Amino acid sequence: MAILVQKFGGSSVANPERIKAVAQRVVEAKQRGYQVVVVVSALGDTTDELIELARQISARPPKREMDMLLSTGEQVSIALLAMAIHELGHAVISLTGAQGGIITDATHTRAKILQVNTERVERELAEGKIVIVAGFQGVTPGYDITTLGRGGSDTTAVALAAALKAQECEIYTDVDGVYTADPRVVPSARKLADVSYGEMLEMASLGAGVLQPRAVEFASMYKVPIHVRSSFNYENGTMVREERVLEKDMIVVGVAHDVNVAKVGILDVPDRPGVAARIFSALAAEAINVDMIVQTTKEQQTTDMLFSVSRDDLPQAKEIVEAVAKELGAKGVIVNDNVAKVSIVGAGMVSNPGVAARMFEALAKANINIQVISTSEIKVSCLVRAEDALKAVRVVHEAFGLDQTDQATKAAM
Repeated sequence: MAILVQKFGGSSVANPERIKAVAQRVVEAKQRGYQVVVVVSALGDTTDELIELARQISARPPKREMDMLLSTGEQVSIALLAMAIHELGHAVISLTGAQGGIITDATHTRAKILQVNTERVERELAEGKIVIVAGFQGVTPGYDITTLGRGGSDTTAVALAAALKAQECEIYTDVDGVYTADPRVVPSARKLADVSYGEMLEMASLGAGVLQPRAVEFASMYKVPIHVRSSFNYENGTMVREERVLEKDMIVVGVAHDVNVAKVGILDVPDRPGVAARIFSALAAEAINVDMIVQTTKEQQTTDMLFSVSRDDLPQAKEIVEAVAKELGAKGVIVNDNVAKVSIVGAGMVSNPGVAARMFEALAKANINIQVISTSEIKVSCLVRAEDALKAVRVVHEAFGLDQTDQATKAAM
C-alpha cells in the first residue's frame, strides 16, 4: 500500500474548525487507499507568541531552553488533530518528533536532521493507524529536544517521505501553489504547474516562503515529489520535481524577494591569505549563514569586504565580526539593515545571455539603485534599499513578461 505524507502549516490548523477540516482531508486520503503520515505545525501564530513570551523573560534566552519552549506548540496541534480524526471514527496516533524518529545534531534552534528512524511510524501504519508526527522538532542522540528553524515542518515532512519511500509529499499552505512572484505584491503573478528542484531551491533560499530550502534539498537528494497546494480548496497546486526538459524556453520562472536581510561591511582589512577564512569561519561556528560576498582590493594592500546575513542574525553577526576585525587590525565595521534582496530564477538562464542585463535595465528605468550583485547559473540577485523592494519585484516581473506568459500551461506541456 502506497504511503502519502501530508504536511499542514499553522494557518491550516489555526482554530478548531480548521483542524476538523484538516482531519476530514486526512481521512479522505486514507479512504483512497493510502497509508497516511501527517506532519503538523503549531497552531496559527503560536510559535511567534512563545518567542514573545520568552523575550519578556530574557533578552537572550538560552537556545536549548528556547527549543524546549517552542517544541510545545506542535505537541498541542498533533494531539488536537488526532482527537479530530478519532471523532471521525479512524484509528490514529500522534507522535512527537523524538517518537517519530527524527534524530538531529545539537545545533539548538537550527538543528539539522541526521537520521530518520522509521521503525515506530512503520509499526503504527502496519496496524492500520493514521500517524501524526510533530513538525519542526527532533531529538539529539543525547535526548535533548531540538527545533529545525523557521519552516522546519516542511523539512520534517520531506525527510519522513524520503525515509518511508512515500509516493508523494503534499505540503498544504494558505496559497494555491508556487507563483511567479508573491501574488500579494504582484497581483498578476501566475501559478506554476511545476518547477524543478533547482529552481525551487533558489526561490526558497531567496525569500519565496512557500517551502523551506532544506526541505527542497532533501526532496532533490532523495527524489521526493512535492505537491504544494492550498488546504482551503481542492485545486491542484504546483509540483516540485526533476528538471523540466521541455521548458527551457522559459528563461525566468519567477521573481523572489527577501526583506529579512542586512548588509555587513568590514573596512580596510589587511589583504593577505587566510583573512576571509578567519572571518567566515567565525560566523559559521555560530551557524550564521552568509550570502552575497563582495571583496574590493585597494592599492594600499587592504580590502573592503561586504556580505549579507539575515536581519535576525545581525546583532550576533555584528558582535562576532567586530571582534575579528579588531583581531585582524581592520579599520572598522559598518552595518545596514535597510536593504532587501530581489532575485530572478530560471534554469533557462544558463543558455540565454543577456538575462542579467535585462534585469539591471528594468531596475535602472525605475530609478532603483543596485548595491550588491550575486549570480549563479540559474539566478541573479540584487541588494536594493528596503523601500524599493516591492517596486523592484513588480518592474522585474513585468520586464520578463511573467504577468503575460501562461506559465501554468507551458509547465504542463
